[in-house]
Amino acid sequence: MDHLKKMDRSQKNAPVSTQISDTLLDIGYRGIIDLLPCYLSIQDRSMNILFANENFRKDFGEGVGMPCHRVYKGRDEICATCPVRESFKDKQIHLSEENVHLSDGELAQLIVYSVPVPDMLGNVQAVMEMSTNITRVKQLQKELTFLGQSIAVLSHDMKNMLEGVQGGSYVLEEGLKDGDIALATRGWDIVKRNIGEISNIAQDILYSCKKRDIERHEVPPGEIIRDAAALFREKAAAMGIALGCYSDPSLPSANLDPAGMRRVLSNLIWNALEACKQDKAKDTHNVMVRAVFHARACCAFEVEDDGIGMDEDQLDNIFEGFYSGKGSGGTGLGLFVADKIVREHSGKIEVLSAPGKGSTFRILLPMKQS
Repeated sequence: MDHLKKMDRSQKNAPVSTQISDTLLDIGYRGIIDLLPCYLSIQDRSMNILFANENFRKDFGEGVGMPCHRVYKGRDEICATCPVRESFKDKQIHLSEENVHLSDGELAQLIVYSVPVPDMLGNVQAVMEMSTNITRVKQLQKELTFLGQSIAVLSHDMKNMLEGVQGGSYVLEEGLKDGDIALATRGWDIVKRNIGEISNIAQDILYSCKKRDIERHEVPPGEIIRDAAALFREKAAAMGIALGCYSDPSLPSANLDPAGMRRVLSNLIWNALEACKQDKAKDTHNVMVRAVFHARACCAFEVEDDGIGMDEDQLDNIFEGFYSGKGSGGTGLGLFVADKIVREHSGKIEVLSAPGKGSTFRILLPMKQS
């Protein structure tokens, strides 16, 4: 900083950009600045970039002469939280966190420091901005938060389910003691239901926390939906919900991970049944599972229900880990896992829903996948 302040008096009337560039070259620091493991730029009062080091140019392109907000965010207006502007105002160092776009379009999170660069008279004609890419750090923070939520939520749910197993075992035992087959059957049904819940959670944990290799096979999409729906025939019948399947007979085999896609459809069918169960406004409910063509070169799996539906707030959050629209009735892992598996297949999930109108989850997969 002292070197930048000690500009030769002959430079006093030269443009700020010329003064700074010449000073950096004169003092021989250009090479060192280019080697710094951070982004470094110098900006004038119009937020135009006067100088940028090698790291900056590598990730943001040649931004010299352009406004920083256009280089960072592709916008024409100065950012509301701009630390450089604040340093011009009060001649102090400022700090902020910013979301920016790298030159390849990737989103990155930066921690940014702005440092005023005074001239010989003490006037701030430029501000030096130093920033570090903390995207990976933020991702690790998110993963650690996710882990903490996992322990809290799953411990609570597993405890409730194990208590259900214990209660069902007691009913089963009493039925066997008394020779009451109906009572014993009821107890066994309770045990089976809770074991199934525990199994679902265990599988969702494995899919959400463990890096899996996709094992692709050529599989008829109709076979996938029939296998997934078969797991819920008994449950749907017991709930009084009609569960149907349809597969376009002209749909060719798809190259996908059968176990992973069955997991996706199982989670979606489960949610559809629960949405119908919560809907007290209708006497009958239907869940339909389909495998069809969608647009060009896309295979679509659809799970449609006529249950309670979702509002905009729910739609904005449904794929977040541990967000549940069922209140205390779900872990919130199901849709998170479904989205993760579909993305691993280079696909996406579209959702159409409205309160009281039901929901349709559409999984779009490219027909040709490497």
